[in-house]
Amino acid sequence: MDNGIRIRQGGTADVPAMLAIFDSAVVWLNERGITAQWGTEPFSSRPKTVETIEQLAAEGDPWIAELDGVPVGTLTLTPHPGGYVAAADEPERYVRFLATDGRFHGHGVGAALLAHAAEVTRQAGVSLLRVDCFAGSEGRLVEYYERQGFTRTEAFAVGEWPGQVLERRV
Repeated sequence: MDNGIRIRQGGTADVPAMLAIFDSAVVWLNERGITAQWGTEPFSSRPKTVETIEQLAAEGDPWIAELDGVPVGTLTLTPHPGGYVAAADEPERYVRFLATDGRFHGHGVGAALLAHAAEVTRQAGVSLLRVDCFAGSEGRLVEYYERQGFTRTEAFAVGEWPGQVLERRV
């Protein structure tokens, strides 16, 4: 399916675009009453979150989805999960901070980024792609990842924040 989405390698110069995508995603979530996933404050106004995104962009493998040259989605691949999830007992690639600009929700941006992540993982000779996500809001995000070919593995919590790890063999 050609939906006009182009995916390119990102880097530290893309941090402002990544933060704008996250900020838009927070607004989109909040407009739907989903405040527990990423809170109510823009990512760009949270110094610790900005630092996390800057570090991931520098150390990870960020990807930017664009429509007509405009950044509309992002994810970063790392060889390990964040500190709140145990690493796998085999080589893996881990999807971190997948987000779509709220204005482009429903255009297949997330699906395109996840398909790209699976292909990059396979090309690297790694067969395990994992992701974690917010498990609240009736599990809608977990179900989204299942529609993208992922299978639930373990549930976890960070304080009151319910999470779910999912995996996909590529």
